[in-house]
Amino acid sequence: MNKVELEKRVEELSSLLHQYGHAYYVLDKPLVSDATYDTYFQELLKIENEYPALKRSDSPTQRVGGEILAGFGKVTHENPMLSLSNAFNEADLRDFDRRVQAATTANVSYICELKIDGLAISLRYVEGRFTQGATRGDGTVGEDITTNLSTIRTVPLRLDDPISIEVRGEAYMPKKSFVQLNEARDAEGEEPFANPRNAAAGSLRQLDPKIAASRNLATFVYAIGGDGTDYGIDSHSEALNYADRLGFKTNKERKRCASIEEVLQYIEEWTEKRANLDYEIDGIVVKVDLFEDQEQLGYTARSPKWAIAYKFPAAEVMTKLIDVELSVGRTGVVTPTAILEPVLVDGTTVGRASLHNEDLIKEKDIRIGDMVIIRKAGDIIPEVVAPMIESRTGIESPFNMPENCPECDAELIRLEEEVALRCVNPKCPAQRREAIIHFVSRNAMNIEGIGERVVDQLYKAELVHDVSDLYTLTKDQLIELERMGEKSVANLLSAIEQSKENSLEKVLFGLGIRHVGVKAASILAEEFGTLDELMKADVERLITINEIGDKVADSITTYFSNEDVCEVLRKLKAYGLNLAYKGPVRENLPTEGIFVDKTVVLTGKLIEMTRGDAKKKIEALGGNVTGSVSKNTDLVIAGEAAGSKLVRANELEITVWDELQLIQALGEKEPEQ
Repeated sequence: MNKVELEKRVEELSSLLHQYGHAYYVLDKPLVSDATYDTYFQELLKIENEYPALKRSDSPTQRVGGEILAGFGKVTHENPMLSLSNAFNEADLRDFDRRVQAATTANVSYICELKIDGLAISLRYVEGRFTQGATRGDGTVGEDITTNLSTIRTVPLRLDDPISIEVRGEAYMPKKSFVQLNEARDAEGEEPFANPRNAAAGSLRQLDPKIAASRNLATFVYAIGGDGTDYGIDSHSEALNYADRLGFKTNKERKRCASIEEVLQYIEEWTEKRANLDYEIDGIVVKVDLFEDQEQLGYTARSPKWAIAYKFPAAEVMTKLIDVELSVGRTGVVTPTAILEPVLVDGTTVGRASLHNEDLIKEKDIRIGDMVIIRKAGDIIPEVVAPMIESRTGIESPFNMPENCPECDAELIRLEEEVALRCVNPKCPAQRREAIIHFVSRNAMNIEGIGERVVDQLYKAELVHDVSDLYTLTKDQLIELERMGEKSVANLLSAIEQSKENSLEKVLFGLGIRHVGVKAASILAEEFGTLDELMKADVERLITINEIGDKVADSITTYFSNEDVCEVLRKLKAYGLNLAYKGPVRENLPTEGIFVDKTVVLTGKLIEMTRGDAKKKIEALGGNVTGSVSKNTDLVIAGEAAGSKLVRANELEITVWDELQLIQALGEKEPEQ
């Protein structure tokens, strides 16, 4: 065959193999025999080997894995991959429903889906071709695992529609594959994986794609990234149906529920039936269906307010409580932890469990030496549920919290309306150590290579006393530490140096100011622009900022009035840390114009641009785009099929524009004469 005929044959074979693979792995409806598929596959592979220029990134032959990777690059998610808040019982679900109903203008419908116990992934397509796959990571930045994801048969390498889109999903290992993998590992004398989720995560982080290809992983897609209205979709249920039409595999056990009662019935049904599935689930995800309702409900810093994950009751086991260990956190709270005889819980060996606080220990009469019931709260954190009082022998001893800090011997106090005992000595070594651990953590300064073990080493060697000392560390100092080689030291110093470029909100969260979480840090950074400006603000100024209340404002002003804190901040500045916000600072935006200081709400589907693009353009001109209509809203932009927000705007007599008026105001189209 000549070149043209070869290209045509490659395309023909690729199309057939994609079609057959989708029917087999996604639809569970084989169109041809395995022998026929293998014949076509081998023909395509032979052509590609003889003519490498004809091999494309979306070729079915890429499923087998390619060259060993040097490492995983970083991927910044265009839209954050947020985690979900949890519900553990019916009361939590009813509280969620009450919050949803109170914040929306009409009764909402929910979509219930099985919560697959796997690894969250993002898949990006350009003109219908798979171009990038990533892990969730910290929600903002994940790892590029494109090559490994390409080996999974349920990940389409090309879509049935040549569009550009991002989807979110879960990669998992079916139960059958998990059993086969552990049998093979056992035969090779290797340690088996504890559970399918760990096996899936470990498989996708292999640098050799052939290993990932051999593990028989699968995926379910559960969301479309970004604004679904860009694709003419108004609800989550429509988005899942759309994903089906594009060629993705979605979970068919989902159900649309008209009330919380139907949600509870669905959960009860799958609590009983989950053992019959050929994959593991650890709960049920409940989402508000309509995108318009989702937008009205909004988000916290970490999770959407329109979704919740119900976690199945954790397995409970019995073991012996040997001792109680005390730890001091970065805010001075003294926490008791149970030291247990190691026991297996849900595939994981547990030797420590939370006792929460002194009041709980006394209320449950938990004693050292007791046989106790433990479980994993939310299938993650082990906790002591109750003592087995009937098993006592008389040698058990009550536990009493100390009067003084176990680290610095300062007197412990209990603040008003708190159950925790707290050390308020600002020079307590445990608090300083924990403060450093928090400062270097992923959501703060994200200094890779510094974990708890390294912080302990640095502290014991008296190389650091507060967070500013991190920026004085040298190669000669670090190389003397245990398990610190030349490469580790070089990487660590590079990560420390790189952290100097972080935006102000990372620094603010890293400082560990009480009551200032990720979201509050971002709000403050954007509002004030620089640390110096924030430090000048008094309580009266702070409480004028949306979502900054009295408690947060008091905490901020108290923190910055501490001379020890100011000294640390002076050193951070001297060592070259960026202490300014790198996003769009309000002072740099226009001071005059139609959108300046106006609160704008976008609703319905826009034709000439996406709502995301419209939001960026309005904010660049000084406007503030929010998700819900209130008496503080100045303008509503109503696209096609605008719903309850338009109704609410008319009720409040708020100015409403159509898309043409928006385009004209943005200066992108001349007004008609």
